[in-house]
Amino acid sequence: MHRTSIFSCFHQSSKSFLLYKKDVSAFPFPFQKSSAMLISLKQKSSGGRRPKKKIYHRVHELDRVMDLQKKPSLILHLKAIIQSQKHQHLLLRNLEKQVGFVQKWNFMAVIEKYPSIFHVGADSRAPPFVTLTEKARKVANEEAEARELMEPILVKNLRKLLMMAVDCRLPLEKIEFIENELGLPQDFKKSLIPKYPEFFSVKDVSGKAYLHLENWDSTLAVTVREERLTSEGVTLSNPPKKKVRISKDGNFLGPFAFKMCFPTGFRPNANYLDELERWHRLEFPSPYLNARRFEVADPKARKRVVAVLHELLSLTMEKRLNSIQLDAFHSEYLLPSRLLLCLIKHHGIFYMTNKGARSTVFLKEAYDGSHLIDKCPLLLFRDKFVGLSGRREINPCNEVASSPFSF
Repeated sequence: MHRTSIFSCFHQSSKSFLLYKKDVSAFPFPFQKSSAMLISLKQKSSGGRRPKKKIYHRVHELDRVMDLQKKPSLILHLKAIIQSQKHQHLLLRNLEKQVGFVQKWNFMAVIEKYPSIFHVGADSRAPPFVTLTEKARKVANEEAEARELMEPILVKNLRKLLMMAVDCRLPLEKIEFIENELGLPQDFKKSLIPKYPEFFSVKDVSGKAYLHLENWDSTLAVTVREERLTSEGVTLSNPPKKKVRISKDGNFLGPFAFKMCFPTGFRPNANYLDELERWHRLEFPSPYLNARRFEVADPKARKRVVAVLHELLSLTMEKRLNSIQLDAFHSEYLLPSRLLLCLIKHHGIFYMTNKGARSTVFLKEAYDGSHLIDKCPLLLFRDKFVGLSGRREINPCNEVASSPFSF
């Protein structure tokens, strides 16, 4: 039986949200005046008084990410369809079979709008067809090199995903569910997994195929958060001095701190910062330790959940997952039943947008405005291909400063 996702409720109800400008002190972390939307959440009875509304601040730059990806996703999808054809061209009359009647018109508009990428041809022996232009074909050939550069990154990230799971295993169907977000090839079960028998094995568990971790590597049991702190000169063996205080933007220099990215115009008050500083200082176990060892009600275990979500999003290419995908990993990572509240409470770390067909959860620190800061080789290739349309998605500073292997 399929259970109703808590994120689905959020997505449906968010369509009727109103802007709200008042401070709501009942929220776990008090909010200040900012662009926000109302969120109706069940509360205990208040003796006949109407319960106060919770507020959730929008980040318009991250909302915009969802709009910016629409045209590129159509371009890349059509490219993949054309390349999958035997003769590298697709008859226009067969487009509906590939994408459906409704989507066909969106793809037809893309074909017409971007002649620099797609060429429509016809001759006396064949009906009209679409293929890649010569320039687009040359750029498309670079995908093989990008995939080759991605392989060690994918193997490492798959191992880390398995190491975080409670039994060091994940259902193959759930990995397939996020294969595009991880950057895995569609045939990864045949082309990637068998190449690394020292790391992976596929076993049947109660009639379901699971990907198992073959050996534990302690050098991989280091989170992206810890790597960032190490680069800043902060380690677990170097606790912060007493005089170190939290800054007004919510950031704190300490071994158990998370980077905060509050919305523009958000001004936390003194009580908020005091509570946030205590939370930053709170020690918590690594996401790579088995979650069954910890009591759910323990504050340290609750903070560990934040670290698990942070690491899970960090291992995806674009540092985001839609709500259904994130919800699918409840049992493997022992995520809390009130996951929606966890994400809302830690709005300085995560952002949830209701833009698109599904609500999507972003790791905020991974973005500078609407731009992803670090891009893997596959994303750099996709940006280059989409750039043929005249649309430039790459942040210029990333081309010089960012390493594709910082993924």
